[in-house]
Amino acid sequence: MKPPQAATIPRTITLHGETLEDPYFWLREKENPAVRAYLEAENEYADWVTAPLADLSSSLYDEMLARIQEDDTSAPYRFRGYEHWVQTVKGLQYPIHHRRRLNDQNAAAPAETTLDVNALAEGRSFMSLGAYAMSDDGRFLAYSTDDTGFRQYRLQVKDLRTGALWARAFEKTVSVAWAADSNTLFFTEEDHAKRAARLYRIAVFSNEEPALAFEEDDERFNLDILRSRSGAFLFLVTGSHTTAEIHLLDAGTPQAAWTLVSRRRQDHEYDLDHQGDRFLIRTNDRGRNFRLVEAPVEAPGEENWRELVPHREDVMLESVIALEHHAVLGERSGGLPRFRSLRLDLSPGLEGRFEEPTYSAFPRDNHDYTATVFRYAYQSLVTPPSVFDLDLITGRSTLVKQTEVIGSFSRGDYISEWTSARTEDGVQIPISLVRRRDTPVDGTAPMYLLGYGSYGYPYPVSFVSPRLSLIDRGFVIALAHIRGGGEMGKAWHDAGRMATKMNTFTDFIACATSLIDRGYTSRPRLVIEGGSAGGLLMGGVTNLRPDLMKAVIAKVPFVDVLNSMLDEDLPLTVAEFEEWGNPKVLADYRVMRAYCPYSNLEKRPYPAILLRNSFNDSQVMYWEAAKYAARLRTLKTTDAPLLLRTLMDAGHGGASGRYDALRETASDYAFILWQVGAAVAPENPDRVNIIAGDP
Repeated sequence: MKPPQAATIPRTITLHGETLEDPYFWLREKENPAVRAYLEAENEYADWVTAPLADLSSSLYDEMLARIQEDDTSAPYRFRGYEHWVQTVKGLQYPIHHRRRLNDQNAAAPAETTLDVNALAEGRSFMSLGAYAMSDDGRFLAYSTDDTGFRQYRLQVKDLRTGALWARAFEKTVSVAWAADSNTLFFTEEDHAKRAARLYRIAVFSNEEPALAFEEDDERFNLDILRSRSGAFLFLVTGSHTTAEIHLLDAGTPQAAWTLVSRRRQDHEYDLDHQGDRFLIRTNDRGRNFRLVEAPVEAPGEENWRELVPHREDVMLESVIALEHHAVLGERSGGLPRFRSLRLDLSPGLEGRFEEPTYSAFPRDNHDYTATVFRYAYQSLVTPPSVFDLDLITGRSTLVKQTEVIGSFSRGDYISEWTSARTEDGVQIPISLVRRRDTPVDGTAPMYLLGYGSYGYPYPVSFVSPRLSLIDRGFVIALAHIRGGGEMGKAWHDAGRMATKMNTFTDFIACATSLIDRGYTSRPRLVIEGGSAGGLLMGGVTNLRPDLMKAVIAKVPFVDVLNSMLDEDLPLTVAEFEEWGNPKVLADYRVMRAYCPYSNLEKRPYPAILLRNSFNDSQVMYWEAAKYAARLRTLKTTDAPLLLRTLMDAGHGGASGRYDALRETASDYAFILWQVGAAVAPENPDRVNIIAGDP
């Protein structure tokens, strides 16, 4: 079977004196039957190529599923007189939400189901829950769902006393918050470019029309409506990638006028929480890594800000959790997270640090303003996801819930490491990695190297139980914490965005090269992966060093950077100018032109490439990977497989059901094992040049 060949239709544009050709621009025509036919032909070809791996994929799925506790419940949390938790049931794709009322003696009442996502998904191939917000009196639940994958959510309200749904629903909604009267609901609505541009207010189960409460005209800015943890205030946040502005409203007077905290000015970001007679405000007005200030409730403007924690060059203040008697600061230092608390009088409280060399820790379900415990989630490459309660008075940390790994998993069989690679400009790039203790470091081990490097997001150091299927087969799993992410504070982000974006790609190459040089793997046994902006990373790295790796997996990859950023009608484009730049500006164009994967494809030997795509993706449009595959087919000079798989009924996150998502992972891992020569495919003369995977 020959690979599909997409038709070419000449199209050129001239930008800054350069003529750019795009013969596959027509693949953007989503309603064109020829587009769907091409994508389905690619799916059919990918199925044909990997058919000999079907048994391996199936056995990997069974193996990975066997480690999962299919019947499970989340750690319960308390919120406004109820205990809430989520249940998963064996055989069901989606979670079920429950609650029970707590009386004054904290004796639990019978449990009740608030929302069964499986019921919402009946008859649909995709289902995603967005908003989930309960009124103060516990009577009404406002929730939103997306049944296409395009991340456009339909808002509905359920009366939990009667089970009745409000006959009215609202489309293209984003964030949701209740006023204190348990009757007034605020929600934001998208515009044509999927930007949360308008805030509405409405009385639920009424016949009135939603009242427009606020509209944001600047296309860089999105609206977000939040309720303070104390419940006393509503926060309307309007923000871009670099700038914020917040308005306040007493939650008890939803019809009143909003109060501005600090008027927007370029590159000033801030957020806040309420505590008693003051607001605690995280602001970057005196440094990129933020400081903490307080302001009186009655006069929250900048002229009344008083510093509590100064800006520090070596510590990123990531979050502030305000409770009635304590505040907990989420910080990041040396690339790793930590917590510390402040008492109500601002004296130092507890300091929480962790002993493993690399890990993730973040606040989790701290909804109860009156609580004297702080809940956080913790996991590492060798420690399963865990939920702890830290007593802010005694300092005792209690394990509430740890995800069970069924089978023979023993933490002591594995080693996690925090190491680094030196770049040509002298910067040390952190790397997290995990392997079995008996896996040799002599260049013979295969490696699965992952990266992202955008938006200031630290790459999550997570325990992913399916990865054991690779690690137990001798793989090293490595995470490259490259510039453009947030591991080392905002300066780390700044050093890998806009004019410095090329650092992201060269950092990843430096990590791969260093790991090879130190014997963790070898080029014929290296597989790399990234998704979304991490897919851009994969495309950029592959163009720069196609000889570096055996195979590449790019998921929903942002690979057509120039064409997408030239189209201001696409979702996200204008807001993204502050992350990537605007190609209509010459200086920005030169930077983007140098790394845009689609624009820099050339006739050369490329490694094996697996592209995963979703037809209903609203963040990275399906045509990016499709165009990339179509052009690459005409340029690659080796028989290494090039596969494009498109989910025709899903969005940016891939399949929504947990079993469906696990099957995708099993399929990817079969591809990886094949490429590094760890899987032997059945002999088939028709596929002999395709399936040969020995390094």
